[in-house]
Amino acid sequence: MPHTFDLLVIGDANPDVVLGPLDEPLAFGQREQLVPTGLLTLGGSAAITACGAARLGLRVAIAGRVGDDEAGRFVRAALTDRGVDTAALRVDPNLSTPLTTVLTRADGDRAILTAAGTLDATGPEDVPEELLTRSRHVHAASYFLMPRLAKALPDLLGTARAHGAGTSLDTNDDPSGRWDPTGLAAVLPTVDVLLPNAQEALALARMPTGTPEQAAERLAAQGPLVVVKNGGEGAFAHDGRTVLRTRGIPARPLDTVGAGDSFDAGYLAALLAGESPGRALELAAACGALSTRAHGGTPAQPTWDEAVAAVARNGKNQ
Repeated sequence: MPHTFDLLVIGDANPDVVLGPLDEPLAFGQREQLVPTGLLTLGGSAAITACGAARLGLRVAIAGRVGDDEAGRFVRAALTDRGVDTAALRVDPNLSTPLTTVLTRADGDRAILTAAGTLDATGPEDVPEELLTRSRHVHAASYFLMPRLAKALPDLLGTARAHGAGTSLDTNDDPSGRWDPTGLAAVLPTVDVLLPNAQEALALARMPTGTPEQAAERLAAQGPLVVVKNGGEGAFAHDGRTVLRTRGIPARPLDTVGAGDSFDAGYLAALLAGESPGRALELAAACGALSTRAHGGTPAQPTWDEAVAAVARNGKNQ
């Protein structure tokens, strides 16, 4: 049976309001603080990854839930404009679309405030089985933001795998700070590639005093290849026995929001293109770095040719 899509992305999609950089502590007491830039853009880890993959040339669909409101219509239009199929992006008649405000600082750090809206209600009924069985790869994002969907992921990813699809997961942050391993223990054996950043890897492995490499080894023992985004130091992949590394792509970032999601898109696109593991890491690092050239997660996402050129330049400079 032919595949309808190269990539199905399951998860969150919402508007982001990105403000900053803030050069002093956030003040309450009804004080107004001025920042140099502000942007209304598409956000949500799943949405940013989907857009990045479409920009790289993949046929991409997204499954999830938004509200019947202006924010939901903004999200759908933004995804469609970037070439992502939104037929499976369900409209909830009662709940609002999630909304996120991102406050950035000049040092690259940021604070993120999210109104959950439809996130808690998003569940397995929002993921059509036809997409699971007709996509080459299925990627899930923001595991801890959608507890109903998270509980169903072992079955959803298992169905995709049974029909020959690859699977991947980027849990992103856990706002509760609990990093409950119970559900994760069930889902990791159904995941081919786990894509945390270094801090997330340590939290997922419950190793607060360990190294990212040790955390990745522990996570890989549960099944997936663990690909860790490690900021300016680049990235590495751990299969439980060996570690493969790539150094970071030099960049002068305007905004790092969504860079990890663009990295995910690059890695998955390279994987689906049949690139070697080392080459996939290089291309993913390039996609993450190039996405920081503009404010917001999607405006500066690279094309495949741009990512390839960045890898080539980096190689010449080694």
